[in-house]
Amino acid sequence: MGWKAAEKLIRHWKIVRGDNVMITRGKDKGESGLVKRVVRSQNRIIIEGKNLVKKHIKQGQGHEGGIFTVEAPLHVSNVQILDPVTGKPCKIGTKYLEDGTKVRVSRGIGSSGSIIPRPEILKIRTTPRPTVAGPKDTPIDVVLEKTYDAKRGVGMPDL
Repeated sequence: MGWKAAEKLIRHWKIVRGDNVMITRGKDKGESGLVKRVVRSQNRIIIEGKNLVKKHIKQGQGHEGGIFTVEAPLHVSNVQILDPVTGKPCKIGTKYLEDGTKVRVSRGIGSSGSIIPRPEILKIRTTPRPTVAGPKDTPIDVVLEKTYDAKRGVGMPDL
């Protein structure tokens, strides 16, 4: 990617995986669905069961070839998030509640101004954390070893 394309990347994403969005442009205009995946390096999102295209896949080791129907990515500017109260597409803003938590709110003409909750699917990791220590992991007893005593100044390297 060149520097001109990198300048156009969205820095602060408002649409996340699991959001309910409506397609505003393209062949599936007016249809709504859940965001399956967000491709931030291309400013695109994939919506479950929408923007289907035929893909020719060559046969290889371990899989068959043929013509498959897959979901193609849509540019993020061609979708809008749905207002949870009215069910209509709206813009997204952010506000801080009294307790200091940052929330997303619906804004724009005809929107309710209600809070748009973060999807529960975001709490589930797409790639699970490893449970077994690998060869490059530091052992737990070395991690917990106390190497510096603040009161006596023992363990401080000579600078």
